[in-house]
Amino acid sequence: MLNRVVVAPSGFKESLSAEAAAEAIAAGVRRVLPGADIDLVPLVDGGEGTALALAAATGGRIVTTAATGPVGETIAAHFALLGGGDTAVVEMAAVAGLSLVPHGLRDPGATTTYGVGELIRAALDTGARRILVGCGDSGTSDGGAGALQALGARLLDADGRELPRGGRELTRLHRIDPTGLDPRLTEVELLVACNPYNVLCGERGVARVFGPQKGATPAQVEELSAALENWAFVLTRDAAVPDSDLRSGPGTGASGGLGAGLAALGARLLPRFDVLLDHLDLDARLARADLVVTAEGALDLQTPRGKVPAEVARRAKLHGRPVLALAGTLGEGAGEVPGVDACHGILPAPMELAEALLRGSELLTDATERALRMIVLGTRLPVQAEVSGTQRPSSVR
Repeated sequence: MLNRVVVAPSGFKESLSAEAAAEAIAAGVRRVLPGADIDLVPLVDGGEGTALALAAATGGRIVTTAATGPVGETIAAHFALLGGGDTAVVEMAAVAGLSLVPHGLRDPGATTTYGVGELIRAALDTGARRILVGCGDSGTSDGGAGALQALGARLLDADGRELPRGGRELTRLHRIDPTGLDPRLTEVELLVACNPYNVLCGERGVARVFGPQKGATPAQVEELSAALENWAFVLTRDAAVPDSDLRSGPGTGASGGLGAGLAALGARLLPRFDVLLDHLDLDARLARADLVVTAEGALDLQTPRGKVPAEVARRAKLHGRPVLALAGTLGEGAGEVPGVDACHGILPAPMELAEALLRGSELLTDATERALRMIVLGTRLPVQAEVSGTQRPSSVR
């Protein structure tokens, strides 16, 4: 019997927040199991919604402030102050996320993390002693250069002139002057919640893996890759803490290389789920479930590399719980995510992406209903069991 269902999805980029996705799935569950106890656990991975979710989970509050957006305009941004302590959460997507970059301006060589540095300064102004930076859903590929500029570092070309903002400018970087960095950075614990699989440079570097998703052409991908190679070299030489591997260390490629920029300041790059999920008591809630439903925009070969469904499935299997994963698209490897017992796409028929994004909630609710009806049907079918060398129907409880 499916009496208790844990709904633990990620958000669907540019369509549904994690909270909205959880509500949509719950609506589908209720159509099939009206009496079920549904435990909603919308999950954050450091991207959109992280600050709001952690503030709500800890009894904290959101602080709104003006900051520089990814294409250089001033926008209304925010960060969180968690309850019960002196920790601030800076969600980079709230000021430099892909959703803040108009489609016609999606050039990751030009966008900037300058606003991330401004939010860190604003968090320092509150007296926070611990700042957690959530990485995810970025619209940038500047290696965190903009954030360092906002925090007081000077990025200079061969003639001693300061570089404009944007990742492509880093090809001209000759020297970094870190003397103007905010001195309060040495007095605060700076943590970065990131995907450790993302690295700054190399064949699996962030420009090559994520640049096209942010609007980069093949030529721009190569340009950015070269720029970030130069950034890693100069940053390591002029500003980094000793023994930093800013080129290929785990998490250095997080949010277009923001991880590398902050690591140079002494930030600790930590696996995002180890940092974020402790606030949500996820393991205990999974242990009580009869069924776990998770979801994200795409289920494919990238999912086991630090995505929400893979982490939910891994933890659910520690308690022997079955896992259903729903996704906007099912790509190569969708049926091979460890711990996921069944997967189901939410599109009932081919449709334009714009329509699918607009109808995300409806599609997710309907898909949940379809998948659960199949699961319930399966629980009612007779099971063949081998008894004394013969097969006969067994009772199903």
